[in-house]
Amino acid sequence: MQIKKSVMALIMIGTLLFGAGMMYLLTEQLNKAVPVTESTGITEERYEEMLNELASSVELPKIVQAYNLIQENYVNEVEEKQLIEGAISGMLRSLDDPYSEYLDEETMEQFTEQLESSFEGIGAEVSMINGVVTIVSPIKGSPAEKVGLRPNDKILTINGDSTEGLDLLEAVSKIRGEKGTTVEIEVGRQGVEDPIPFEITRDTIPLETVYAETIVEAGKTIGYIEITSFSDQTDERFLEEVTRFEAEGIDGLILDVRGNPGGLLETVEPMLKQFIPSDRPYMQLEDGEGEIDRFFSSTETEKAYPIHVLVDEGSASASEILAVSLKEAIDAEVIGTTSFGKGTVQRSIDMGDGSAVKLTVLNWLSAEGNSIHQVGVEPTIEVQQPAYYYVSPITLDGKRSQNDFGDNIRFMQVMLAGLGYNVDREDGYFSEQTETALSEYQADQEITVTGELDQETADTLQTEIIERIREGTDDKQKQKAIETIIE
Repeated sequence: MQIKKSVMALIMIGTLLFGAGMMYLLTEQLNKAVPVTESTGITEERYEEMLNELASSVELPKIVQAYNLIQENYVNEVEEKQLIEGAISGMLRSLDDPYSEYLDEETMEQFTEQLESSFEGIGAEVSMINGVVTIVSPIKGSPAEKVGLRPNDKILTINGDSTEGLDLLEAVSKIRGEKGTTVEIEVGRQGVEDPIPFEITRDTIPLETVYAETIVEAGKTIGYIEITSFSDQTDERFLEEVTRFEAEGIDGLILDVRGNPGGLLETVEPMLKQFIPSDRPYMQLEDGEGEIDRFFSSTETEKAYPIHVLVDEGSASASEILAVSLKEAIDAEVIGTTSFGKGTVQRSIDMGDGSAVKLTVLNWLSAEGNSIHQVGVEPTIEVQQPAYYYVSPITLDGKRSQNDFGDNIRFMQVMLAGLGYNVDREDGYFSEQTETALSEYQADQEITVTGELDQETADTLQTEIIERIREGTDDKQKQKAIETIIE
Protein backbone atom coordinates (compact mmCIF):
# COMPACT_ATOMS: atom_id res chain seq x y z
CA MET A 1 0.00 0.00 0.00
CA GLN A 2 1.11 3.58 -0.56
CA ILE A 3 1.78 5.34 2.73
CA LYS A 4 1.57 9.08 3.05
CA LYS A 5 4.86 10.78 3.81
CA SER A 6 3.43 12.37 6.93
CA VAL A 7 2.48 8.97 8.29
CA MET A 8 5.96 7.66 7.55
CA ALA A 9 7.36 10.68 9.39
CA LEU A 10 5.23 9.72 12.38
CA ILE A 11 6.65 6.23 12.19
CA MET A 12 10.16 7.69 12.19
CA ILE A 13 9.46 9.88 15.22
CA GLY A 14 7.84 6.97 17.02
CA THR A 15 10.89 4.88 16.35
CA LEU A 16 13.26 7.55 17.59
CA LEU A 17 11.25 8.16 20.76
CA PHE A 18 9.95 4.77 21.77
CA GLY A 19 12.39 2.35 20.15
CA ALA A 20 11.54 -1.28 19.51
CA GLY A 21 7.93 -1.28 20.64
CA MET A 22 6.79 1.50 18.33
CA MET A 23 8.90 0.34 15.39
CA TYR A 24 7.83 -3.26 15.73
CA LEU A 25 4.14 -2.40 16.00
CA LEU A 26 4.09 -0.07 13.03
CA THR A 27 6.28 -2.07 10.69
CA GLU A 28 4.44 -5.28 11.41
CA GLN A 29 1.13 -3.66 10.55
CA LEU A 30 2.54 -2.07 7.41
CA ASN A 31 4.22 -5.23 6.21
CA LYS A 32 0.91 -7.04 6.35
CA ALA A 33 -0.50 -4.40 3.98
CA VAL A 34 -3.48 -3.83 6.27
CA PRO A 35 -4.99 -0.33 5.89
CA VAL A 36 -4.20 1.89 8.83
CA THR A 37 -7.88 2.45 9.61
CA GLU A 38 -8.55 -1.30 9.74
CA SER A 39 -5.48 -2.30 11.75
CA THR A 40 -5.70 0.39 14.41
CA GLY A 41 -9.06 2.06 14.17
CA ILE A 42 -7.31 5.42 13.75
CA THR A 43 -7.90 7.48 10.63
CA GLU A 44 -5.09 9.03 8.62
CA GLU A 45 -6.47 12.42 9.62
CA ARG A 46 -5.97 11.48 13.26
CA TYR A 47 -2.43 10.31 12.40
CA GLU A 48 -1.82 13.79 10.96
CA GLU A 49 -2.97 15.35 14.22
CA MET A 50 -0.82 12.94 16.27
CA LEU A 51 2.16 13.80 14.08
CA ASN A 52 1.79 17.50 14.73
CA GLU A 53 1.21 17.03 18.46
CA LEU A 54 4.13 14.64 18.82
CA ALA A 55 6.56 16.74 16.80
CA SER A 56 5.61 19.82 18.79
CA SER A 57 5.78 18.17 22.20
CA VAL A 58 9.21 16.66 21.69
CA GLU A 59 10.61 19.55 19.69
CA LEU A 60 11.52 17.47 16.64
CA PRO A 61 9.98 19.54 13.84
CA LYS A 62 13.33 19.82 12.05
CA ILE A 63 13.52 16.05 11.62
CA VAL A 64 10.01 15.93 10.20
CA GLN A 65 10.70 18.92 7.97
CA ALA A 66 13.97 17.44 6.68
CA TYR A 67 12.29 14.10 6.04
CA ASN A 68 9.49 15.71 4.01
CA LEU A 69 11.90 18.00 2.15
CA ILE A 70 14.05 15.06 1.07
CA GLN A 71 11.09 12.91 0.05
CA GLU A 72 9.45 15.68 -1.95
CA ASN A 73 12.45 17.45 -3.49
CA TYR A 74 15.51 15.15 -3.65
CA VAL A 75 16.52 14.53 -7.25
CA ASN A 76 16.89 10.74 -6.85
CA GLU A 77 14.55 8.16 -5.35
CA VAL A 78 15.26 7.43 -1.70
CA GLU A 79 13.88 4.67 0.53
CA GLU A 80 12.06 5.54 3.73
CA LYS A 81 14.18 2.91 5.55
CA GLN A 82 17.35 4.68 4.44
CA LEU A 83 16.17 7.97 5.92
CA ILE A 84 15.00 6.43 9.18
CA GLU A 85 18.23 4.49 9.68
CA GLY A 86 20.24 7.56 8.71
CA ALA A 87 18.43 9.61 11.35
CA ILE A 88 19.10 7.02 14.02
CA SER A 89 22.77 6.70 13.04
CA GLY A 90 23.17 10.48 13.01
CA MET A 91 21.78 10.86 16.51
CA LEU A 92 24.10 8.19 17.84
CA ARG A 93 27.12 9.75 16.14
CA SER A 94 26.23 13.09 17.72
CA LEU A 95 26.80 11.53 21.16
CA ASP A 96 30.54 11.45 20.39
CA ASP A 97 30.64 8.04 22.08
CA PRO A 98 32.60 5.40 20.14
CA TYR A 99 30.69 2.63 21.94
CA SER A 100 27.14 3.78 21.04
CA GLU A 101 26.14 2.84 17.51
CA TYR A 102 23.33 1.67 15.26
CA LEU A 103 23.59 -1.95 14.11
CA ASP A 104 21.65 -2.75 10.95
CA GLU A 105 20.38 -6.29 10.39
CA GLU A 106 23.57 -7.57 8.77
CA THR A 107 25.84 -5.97 11.35
CA MET A 108 23.68 -7.25 14.19
CA GLU A 109 24.03 -10.79 12.86
CA GLN A 110 27.81 -10.38 12.84
CA PHE A 111 27.79 -8.88 16.34
CA THR A 112 25.76 -11.82 17.72
CA GLU A 113 27.99 -14.25 15.83
CA GLN A 114 31.10 -12.77 17.43
CA LEU A 115 29.71 -13.19 20.95
CA GLU A 116 28.25 -16.67 20.54
CA SER A 117 30.24 -18.83 18.12
CA SER A 118 32.92 -18.33 15.52
CA PHE A 119 33.14 -15.85 12.69
CA GLU A 120 35.27 -15.11 9.66
CA GLY A 121 37.59 -12.12 9.43
CA ILE A 122 41.00 -11.00 10.67
CA GLY A 123 40.22 -11.41 14.40
CA ALA A 124 40.71 -8.00 15.98
CA GLU A 125 38.59 -5.91 18.32
CA VAL A 126 38.39 -2.34 17.03
CA SER A 127 36.98 0.92 18.35
CA MET A 128 36.64 4.50 17.17
CA ILE A 129 39.03 6.63 19.23
CA ASN A 130 39.33 10.35 18.52
CA GLY A 131 37.70 9.76 15.15
CA VAL A 132 40.21 7.08 14.08
CA VAL A 133 39.50 3.35 13.73
CA THR A 134 41.81 1.82 16.34
CA ILE A 135 42.84 -1.72 17.26
CA VAL A 136 41.84 -2.48 20.85
CA SER A 137 43.34 -5.95 20.76
CA PRO A 138 43.96 -8.79 18.28
CA ILE A 139 42.32 -12.09 19.26
CA LYS A 140 44.61 -14.91 20.36
CA GLY A 141 45.68 -17.10 17.42
CA SER A 142 43.97 -14.86 14.86
CA PRO A 143 45.42 -13.63 11.55
CA ALA A 144 45.63 -10.15 13.10
CA GLU A 145 47.83 -11.45 15.91
CA LYS A 146 49.96 -13.56 13.57
CA VAL A 147 50.88 -10.66 11.27
CA GLY A 148 51.78 -8.44 14.22
CA LEU A 149 48.89 -6.00 14.71
CA ARG A 150 49.03 -4.43 18.16
CA PRO A 151 46.74 -2.57 20.57
CA ASN A 152 46.41 1.12 19.71
CA ASP A 153 47.39 0.66 16.06
CA LYS A 154 45.44 3.26 14.03
CA ILE A 155 43.91 1.88 10.81
CA LEU A 156 44.59 4.51 8.15
CA THR A 157 43.61 2.72 4.93
CA ILE A 158 41.67 -0.41 3.93
CA ASN A 159 42.44 -1.84 0.49
CA GLY A 160 44.00 1.46 -0.48
CA ASP A 161 41.06 3.63 0.59
CA SER A 162 41.38 6.07 3.46
CA THR A 163 39.32 5.35 6.58
CA GLU A 164 38.79 9.08 7.08
CA GLY A 165 35.06 9.77 7.13
CA LEU A 166 34.09 6.14 7.74
CA ASP A 167 32.16 5.24 10.84
CA LEU A 168 33.17 2.16 12.81
CA LEU A 169 30.61 -0.16 11.21
CA GLU A 170 31.60 0.89 7.70
CA ALA A 171 35.26 0.21 8.48
CA VAL A 172 34.49 -3.17 10.07
CA SER A 173 32.39 -4.25 7.07
CA LYS A 174 35.34 -3.50 4.77
CA ILE A 175 37.79 -5.44 6.96
CA ARG A 176 35.66 -8.53 7.52
CA GLY A 177 35.17 -11.10 4.79
CA GLU A 178 35.17 -14.75 3.84
CA LYS A 179 37.86 -17.18 4.91
CA GLY A 180 40.74 -17.32 2.43
CA THR A 181 40.27 -13.82 1.05
CA THR A 182 42.76 -11.06 1.79
CA VAL A 183 42.52 -7.50 2.99
CA GLU A 184 45.27 -4.88 2.86
CA ILE A 185 45.45 -2.26 5.58
CA GLU A 186 47.90 0.43 6.61
CA VAL A 187 48.26 1.36 10.26
CA GLY A 188 49.86 4.19 12.14
CA ARG A 189 51.86 3.17 15.18
CA GLN A 190 53.34 5.30 17.92
CA GLY A 191 57.08 5.68 17.50
CA VAL A 192 57.01 4.73 13.80
CA GLU A 193 57.22 7.55 11.27
CA ASP A 194 55.64 5.90 8.21
CA PRO A 195 52.39 3.92 7.92
CA ILE A 196 52.92 0.16 8.25
CA PRO A 197 51.28 -1.98 5.52
CA PHE A 198 49.76 -5.39 6.26
CA GLU A 199 48.28 -7.96 3.93
CA ILE A 200 46.07 -10.24 6.03
CA THR A 201 44.40 -13.47 4.93
CA ARG A 202 41.01 -13.78 6.59
CA ASP A 203 40.21 -16.99 8.45
CA THR A 204 37.65 -18.57 10.74
CA ILE A 205 38.09 -17.06 14.19
CA PRO A 206 37.27 -19.68 16.85
CA LEU A 207 36.01 -18.33 20.11
CA GLU A 208 37.54 -20.75 22.55
CA THR A 209 38.16 -18.21 25.26
CA VAL A 210 39.68 -20.12 28.18
CA TYR A 211 43.09 -21.83 28.17
CA ALA A 212 44.45 -23.44 31.33
CA GLU A 213 47.67 -25.11 32.42
CA THR A 214 49.32 -26.24 35.65
CA ILE A 215 52.74 -24.78 36.42
CA VAL A 216 55.02 -26.55 38.88
CA GLU A 217 58.04 -24.54 39.95
CA ALA A 218 60.22 -24.52 43.10
CA GLY A 219 57.95 -27.05 44.75
CA LYS A 220 54.83 -24.90 44.21
CA THR A 221 51.81 -25.82 42.10
CA ILE A 222 50.27 -22.83 40.33
CA GLY A 223 47.09 -22.71 38.28
CA TYR A 224 47.28 -20.52 35.17
CA ILE A 225 44.17 -19.47 33.22
CA GLU A 226 44.32 -17.29 30.13
CA ILE A 227 41.00 -15.63 29.20
CA THR A 228 41.03 -14.21 25.67
CA SER A 229 37.54 -12.65 25.71
CA PHE A 230 34.28 -12.82 27.64
CA SER A 231 31.66 -14.51 25.48
CA ASP A 232 28.68 -16.77 26.04
CA GLN A 233 30.22 -19.69 27.93
CA THR A 234 33.46 -18.16 29.19
CA ASP A 235 32.32 -18.14 32.84
CA GLU A 236 31.32 -21.82 32.74
CA ARG A 237 34.67 -22.88 31.27
CA PHE A 238 36.51 -20.67 33.73
CA LEU A 239 34.74 -22.13 36.76
CA GLU A 240 35.39 -25.65 35.46
CA GLU A 241 39.12 -24.96 35.43
CA VAL A 242 39.10 -23.29 38.88
CA THR A 243 37.21 -26.31 40.31
CA ARG A 244 39.75 -28.67 38.72
CA PHE A 245 42.72 -26.72 40.08
CA GLU A 246 41.25 -26.63 43.59
CA ALA A 247 40.55 -30.37 43.53
CA GLU A 248 44.18 -31.01 42.55
CA GLY A 249 45.49 -28.50 45.09
CA ILE A 250 47.22 -25.25 44.11
CA ASP A 251 49.44 -22.75 45.90
CA GLY A 252 48.37 -19.80 43.75
CA LEU A 253 46.34 -18.77 40.72
CA ILE A 254 47.34 -16.55 37.79
CA LEU A 255 44.60 -15.01 35.65
CA ASP A 256 45.89 -13.70 32.32
CA VAL A 257 43.68 -11.12 30.57
CA ARG A 258 46.41 -9.50 28.49
CA GLY A 259 45.10 -8.67 25.05
CA ASN A 260 41.54 -9.43 26.17
CA PRO A 261 39.23 -6.73 24.73
CA GLY A 262 36.29 -7.60 27.01
CA GLY A 263 32.84 -8.84 26.01
CA LEU A 264 29.74 -9.72 28.00
CA LEU A 265 29.48 -8.14 31.45
CA GLU A 266 27.31 -10.98 32.74
CA THR A 267 30.07 -13.52 32.16
CA VAL A 268 32.60 -11.74 34.38
CA GLU A 269 30.23 -11.50 37.35
CA PRO A 270 30.24 -15.23 38.24
CA MET A 271 34.04 -15.13 38.17
CA LEU A 272 34.20 -12.25 40.66
CA LYS A 273 31.59 -13.92 42.88
CA GLN A 274 33.89 -16.93 43.11
CA PHE A 275 36.64 -14.91 44.81
CA ILE A 276 35.16 -11.87 46.55
CA PRO A 277 33.33 -12.47 49.87
CA SER A 278 29.83 -11.19 50.56
CA ASP A 279 30.94 -8.50 53.05
CA ARG A 280 32.19 -6.20 50.27
CA PRO A 281 30.90 -5.38 46.75
CA TYR A 282 32.53 -7.05 43.80
CA MET A 283 31.37 -4.32 41.38
CA GLN A 284 29.25 -1.18 41.18
CA LEU A 285 27.14 0.29 38.38
CA GLU A 286 26.25 3.96 38.00
CA ASP A 287 23.37 5.22 35.85
CA GLY A 288 23.01 8.58 34.13
CA GLU A 289 21.41 10.11 37.21
CA GLY A 290 24.35 9.21 39.42
CA GLU A 291 22.43 6.42 41.18
CA ILE A 292 24.74 3.57 42.14
CA ASP A 293 23.94 -0.13 42.53
CA ARG A 294 26.42 -2.25 44.47
CA PHE A 295 26.67 -5.97 43.76
CA PHE A 296 27.54 -8.65 46.32
CA SER A 297 28.29 -12.34 46.16
CA SER A 298 27.18 -15.09 48.54
CA THR A 299 30.75 -16.34 49.01
CA GLU A 300 31.66 -16.53 52.70
CA THR A 301 35.46 -16.39 52.71
CA GLU A 302 38.42 -15.52 50.52
CA LYS A 303 40.43 -18.22 48.81
CA ALA A 304 43.30 -19.70 50.76
CA TYR A 305 45.69 -19.12 47.86
CA PRO A 306 46.95 -15.82 46.36
CA ILE A 307 45.56 -14.57 43.05
CA HIS A 308 47.55 -12.56 40.52
CA VAL A 309 46.17 -10.89 37.38
CA LEU A 310 48.21 -10.13 34.25
CA VAL A 311 47.17 -7.04 32.23
CA ASP A 312 48.51 -4.91 29.39
CA GLU A 313 47.37 -2.10 27.12
CA GLY A 314 45.12 -4.57 25.24
CA SER A 315 43.12 -5.48 28.37
CA ALA A 316 39.80 -3.63 28.15
CA SER A 317 36.28 -3.46 29.58
CA ALA A 318 35.32 -6.75 31.31
CA SER A 319 39.03 -7.59 31.65
CA GLU A 320 39.52 -4.39 33.59
CA ILE A 321 36.50 -5.10 35.80
CA LEU A 322 38.04 -8.43 36.72
CA ALA A 323 41.48 -6.98 37.38
CA VAL A 324 40.58 -3.85 39.37
CA SER A 325 37.88 -5.51 41.47
CA LEU A 326 40.19 -8.34 42.52
CA LYS A 327 42.90 -5.77 43.18
CA GLU A 328 40.70 -3.65 45.45
CA ALA A 329 38.53 -6.30 47.10
CA ILE A 330 41.05 -9.04 47.92
CA ASP A 331 44.42 -7.32 47.35
CA ALA A 332 45.24 -9.38 44.27
CA GLU A 333 48.49 -8.38 42.62
CA VAL A 334 48.02 -6.85 39.16
CA ILE A 335 51.14 -7.35 37.08
CA GLY A 336 52.08 -5.88 33.71
CA THR A 337 51.31 -2.48 32.19
CA THR A 338 48.38 -0.05 32.46
CA SER A 339 45.26 -1.35 30.74
CA PHE A 340 43.17 0.22 27.95
CA GLY A 341 40.64 2.23 30.00
CA LYS A 342 37.03 1.41 29.04
CA GLY A 343 34.65 1.85 31.96
CA THR A 344 31.22 1.97 30.34
CA VAL A 345 28.49 -0.62 29.79
CA GLN A 346 26.55 -0.98 26.54
CA ARG A 347 23.25 -2.68 25.91
CA SER A 348 21.94 -3.79 22.53
CA ILE A 349 18.30 -2.73 22.27
CA ASP A 350 16.30 -4.71 19.71
CA MET A 351 14.48 -2.48 17.22
CA GLY A 352 12.08 -5.25 16.23
CA ASP A 353 13.29 -5.77 12.65
CA GLY A 354 16.62 -7.50 13.27
CA SER A 355 18.49 -4.24 13.80
CA ALA A 356 19.50 -2.82 17.16
CA VAL A 357 20.85 0.24 18.91
CA LYS A 358 23.97 -0.42 20.97
CA LEU A 359 23.87 2.28 23.60
CA THR A 360 26.02 3.21 26.57
CA VAL A 361 23.60 2.96 29.49
CA LEU A 362 25.81 2.65 32.57
CA ASN A 363 29.24 3.38 33.97
CA TRP A 364 30.79 0.48 35.79
CA LEU A 365 32.82 1.18 38.88
CA SER A 366 35.32 -0.92 40.78
CA ALA A 367 34.68 -2.64 44.10
CA GLU A 368 35.62 0.61 45.87
CA GLY A 369 33.59 2.78 43.48
CA ASN A 370 36.43 4.01 41.25
CA SER A 371 36.10 4.59 37.50
CA ILE A 372 38.92 3.53 35.19
CA HIS A 373 37.34 5.02 32.05
CA GLN A 374 40.00 6.59 29.82
CA VAL A 375 42.49 5.96 32.65
CA GLY A 376 42.97 2.20 32.80
CA VAL A 377 43.92 -0.14 35.61
CA GLU A 378 47.38 0.57 36.99
CA PRO A 379 49.38 -2.52 37.92
CA THR A 380 50.59 -3.04 41.46
CA ILE A 381 53.78 -4.43 39.92
CA GLU A 382 54.74 -2.82 36.62
CA VAL A 383 56.68 -5.09 34.29
CA GLN A 384 57.57 -4.33 30.67
CA GLN A 385 58.14 -7.14 28.19
CA PRO A 386 61.43 -7.38 26.26
CA ALA A 387 61.78 -4.76 23.53
CA TYR A 388 61.19 -7.26 20.72
CA TYR A 389 57.63 -7.88 22.03
CA TYR A 390 56.77 -4.35 20.89
CA VAL A 391 58.72 -4.14 17.63
CA SER A 392 56.94 -3.37 14.35
CA PRO A 393 57.03 -5.45 11.15
CA ILE A 394 59.70 -4.74 8.56
CA THR A 395 58.50 -3.75 5.09
CA LEU A 396 61.13 -2.86 2.52
CA ASP A 397 61.14 -1.20 -0.89
CA GLY A 398 64.76 -2.27 -1.41
CA LYS A 399 67.78 -3.63 0.44
CA ARG A 400 69.41 -1.95 3.45
CA SER A 401 73.14 -2.13 4.09
CA GLN A 402 75.96 -0.65 6.17
CA ASN A 403 75.71 3.11 6.86
CA ASP A 404 71.99 3.20 6.04
CA PHE A 405 69.60 4.54 8.66
CA GLY A 406 65.89 4.13 9.41
CA ASP A 407 63.08 2.50 11.35
CA ASN A 408 63.31 -0.84 9.55
CA ILE A 409 66.98 -1.15 10.53
CA ARG A 410 66.05 -0.32 14.13
CA PHE A 411 63.37 -3.02 14.11
CA MET A 412 65.91 -5.52 12.73
CA GLN A 413 68.43 -4.64 15.44
CA VAL A 414 65.85 -5.11 18.21
CA MET A 415 64.84 -8.50 16.78
CA LEU A 416 68.43 -9.70 16.43
CA ALA A 417 69.20 -8.64 20.00
CA GLY A 418 66.08 -10.46 21.21
CA LEU A 419 67.29 -13.64 19.52
CA GLY A 420 70.65 -13.38 21.25
CA TYR A 421 72.84 -11.90 18.51
CA ASN A 422 75.48 -9.34 19.45
CA VAL A 423 74.20 -5.97 18.23
CA ASP A 424 76.07 -2.88 19.38
CA ARG A 425 73.19 -0.43 18.89
CA GLU A 426 69.40 -0.30 18.41
CA ASP A 427 68.98 3.25 17.09
CA GLY A 428 68.49 2.46 13.40
CA TYR A 429 72.07 3.12 12.19
CA PHE A 430 73.40 0.16 10.17
CA SER A 431 76.80 -0.24 11.81
CA GLU A 432 79.59 -2.68 10.99
CA GLN A 433 78.62 -4.79 14.02
CA THR A 434 75.00 -4.82 12.82
CA GLU A 435 76.20 -6.25 9.51
CA THR A 436 78.23 -8.92 11.35
CA ALA A 437 75.24 -9.92 13.50
CA LEU A 438 72.94 -10.02 10.46
CA SER A 439 75.43 -12.18 8.51
CA GLU A 440 75.57 -14.62 11.44
CA TYR A 441 71.78 -14.80 11.50
CA GLN A 442 71.59 -15.42 7.73
CA ALA A 443 74.14 -18.22 8.03
CA ASP A 444 72.24 -19.84 10.93
CA GLN A 445 69.00 -19.70 8.92
CA GLU A 446 70.69 -20.99 5.75
CA ILE A 447 69.86 -17.80 3.89
CA THR A 448 72.36 -16.45 1.36
CA VAL A 449 74.85 -14.50 3.49
CA THR A 450 75.07 -10.92 2.23
CA GLY A 451 75.12 -8.87 5.42
CA GLU A 452 72.31 -6.84 3.84
CA LEU A 453 68.72 -6.62 5.02
CA ASP A 454 66.37 -7.84 2.29
CA GLN A 455 62.71 -8.86 2.50
CA GLU A 456 63.47 -12.60 2.67
CA THR A 457 65.71 -12.06 5.71
CA ALA A 458 63.18 -9.69 7.27
CA ASP A 459 60.31 -12.16 6.84
CA THR A 460 62.34 -15.02 8.36
CA LEU A 461 63.36 -12.82 11.27
CA GLN A 462 59.80 -11.68 11.91
CA THR A 463 58.37 -15.19 11.75
CA GLU A 464 60.84 -16.36 14.38
CA ILE A 465 60.07 -13.37 16.63
CA ILE A 466 56.30 -13.85 16.36
CA GLU A 467 56.63 -17.54 17.17
CA ARG A 468 58.82 -16.72 20.14
CA ILE A 469 56.20 -14.31 21.49
CA ARG A 470 53.34 -16.77 20.94
CA GLU A 471 55.24 -19.47 22.82
CA GLY A 472 55.76 -17.09 25.75
CA THR A 473 59.53 -17.12 25.56
CA ASP A 474 60.99 -14.36 27.76
CA ASP A 475 57.50 -13.54 29.12
CA LYS A 476 58.72 -11.37 31.98
CA GLN A 477 55.22 -10.52 33.20
CA LYS A 478 54.14 -14.13 33.59
CA GLN A 479 57.46 -15.06 35.16
CA LYS A 480 57.11 -12.22 37.67
CA ALA A 481 53.69 -13.53 38.69
CA ILE A 482 55.15 -17.00 39.23
CA GLU A 483 58.06 -15.60 41.26
CA THR A 484 55.73 -13.52 43.45
CA ILE A 485 53.65 -16.59 44.31
CA ILE A 486 56.75 -18.66 45.08
CA GLU A 487 58.27 -16.02 47.37
